[in-house]
Amino acid sequence: MIDKHLLRHLSKKYPNVKAAAEEIVNLNAILALPKGTEHFLSDLHGEHEAFIHMLKSASGVIKTRIDEIFGPDLTREEREELAALIYNAPAEIKRRKKSEQNLEKWYKESILRLVLICKSVSAKYTRSKVKRLLPEEFAYILDELLHSNDEANKGNYYGQIITTIVECEIAEDFIIKLADTISVLAVDKLHIIGDVWDRGSHPDLIMDFLMEFHDVDFQWGNHDIVWMGAATGNWACITNVLRMNISYNNFDMLEIGYGINLRPLASMAEKIYGDDSCEFFMPKKLEENKYDPIEDQLAARMNKAISICQFKVEGQRIKAHPEYNLENRLLLDKIDYEKGTIQLRDGEYPLRDTNFPTIDPEDPYRLTDDEKAVLEALEASFLQSEKLQAHIRFIFSHGALYTITNGNLLFHGCIPMDEEGNFEECTVNGVTKSGRDYMDYLDDQVRKAYFKPDESEETGRSGDLMWYLWLGSKSPLFGKDQMTTFERCFVADKKTHKEHTVAYYKLRDRKDICEKILAEFGLDAAHSHILNGHVPVKIKDGESPVKGGGKLIVIDGGMSKAYQKQTGIAGYTFIFNSRFMALSEHKPYSPLQPDGTQVFHSPAIRTVHTLEKRMLVRDTDQGEILKREVEELKALVKAYRTGEIKEM
Repeated sequence: MIDKHLLRHLSKKYPNVKAAAEEIVNLNAILALPKGTEHFLSDLHGEHEAFIHMLKSASGVIKTRIDEIFGPDLTREEREELAALIYNAPAEIKRRKKSEQNLEKWYKESILRLVLICKSVSAKYTRSKVKRLLPEEFAYILDELLHSNDEANKGNYYGQIITTIVECEIAEDFIIKLADTISVLAVDKLHIIGDVWDRGSHPDLIMDFLMEFHDVDFQWGNHDIVWMGAATGNWACITNVLRMNISYNNFDMLEIGYGINLRPLASMAEKIYGDDSCEFFMPKKLEENKYDPIEDQLAARMNKAISICQFKVEGQRIKAHPEYNLENRLLLDKIDYEKGTIQLRDGEYPLRDTNFPTIDPEDPYRLTDDEKAVLEALEASFLQSEKLQAHIRFIFSHGALYTITNGNLLFHGCIPMDEEGNFEECTVNGVTKSGRDYMDYLDDQVRKAYFKPDESEETGRSGDLMWYLWLGSKSPLFGKDQMTTFERCFVADKKTHKEHTVAYYKLRDRKDICEKILAEFGLDAAHSHILNGHVPVKIKDGESPVKGGGKLIVIDGGMSKAYQKQTGIAGYTFIFNSRFMALSEHKPYSPLQPDGTQVFHSPAIRTVHTLEKRMLVRDTDQGEILKREVEELKALVKAYRTGEIKEM
């Protein structure tokens, strides 16, 4: 029985039988359409150019469409140039303006070909949905080109529209918008399974792009959660974020992108470490800074200064939270400052850097006045960064610790389990939970830590929970026994750098374990899959991304340049359309060359699961919502016809 109050509310939008019936027809038509194509990516790690190329190319799907449509009629080179136009229209137009003898002819041919591709990628959508996704300034023209069905006059009709576009000197803008529309229509829904930030140079540009994307959600990763904690002003998170990004030379992003004022840190670093080479803190240069280049020596000193602050602040948080069981990471008090050694769990090791001018051996976790002043200034910068706070609010509103969508379970890291495959009991904030209950509790507490800290069960500083989720051994986002940052900075012996993964990462090879996890989250193990990121798949070593008898797919293939030597590839996209599930395996992205050329490597796409029958919208989560709307509208029509509600 549908509530009469709801029907009265619906009647404001559908004021009579005709209006309600028209919407019922529309919704039933949508339900009969093929399911839209979902794309799943993880571990973007700031690689904005590579990521945006993946989206523009629909991870190889657009090139496949071009080959299907134009294979017999265009040469391989012409098809590749057409693909390049869609992937990076401004650059390709600029190149063509220098090389084409008859630019007007090229404009007309390109528009016609792009329209055919746009028709192909939009075929599974209703006309109304396509219209909503068209660029506003060219919506009428594109709608006419895409939906003209007068075959007898189409040639002249198309020709006149396209000729007019060229004559009005709007061809370049039109081509750029049409290329963007093709990319938008090719990806109906985008899922980011964690780790937008860190290592790569511009996560800020990725977030700007995603905030404009028509349908996106996030499953938070460990690198996301530490930024979320930094946005609360938490010093442990802030120092981690800055150490990582200074060590990767990401000054443009920090200072220009997010407006983080690093001058107090730079001044302190020069004052304290002006005579220190800081050779083990030199930044890794994956890309150069364009607007805010920092000399390597200064960057190294800043890196060391913020690292020492991190170890002090983390020590304070560990002492404030004995329930986190992180005592083994209290290391500053394990240093013999006279001998220049440190006592770790498995023995004593020499330090490769013994210059610690700001550490008091009697009270090693105490911040100096200079360090406090710098951290206070940095906290203010993070809290007052409008762009950062907008990005964090967006990743909250469009994200979660895990997501269930169309029968698939998405999470970044792991589900804590013991060696026998039982869901491990984990205690946070004095509350003990396991499995799905643990994930739900953490999700709730993370949101409260940012939006309503007074309602959170967290103790200590707001954001401490995010810091724990960044590096805690029972964190579903980390999944290792410890984070050995200090050892990697100060101890030469690489065996001390080892971080051991938790039991989950062996157990997920077993089909029964994957089925157990799916059942825990209320999913039918016979038809559902787990999509996972976090730990890169080492393809070059023979590792497979498909695990658990096909029940679990790892989609971290190493989009970050820092991982590509380990993985042998440059990332995955998992593609789920109405007929199959597939993995698109990417090769390293080639940036635009000075002469305007760009080499695009088509990814290898392989099917990992074929559906028994074509999946329609009615079979999806969205379909369930639409079916309920149909039932509500039918009840409204009945209420109109029985006189319970008056038609307008």
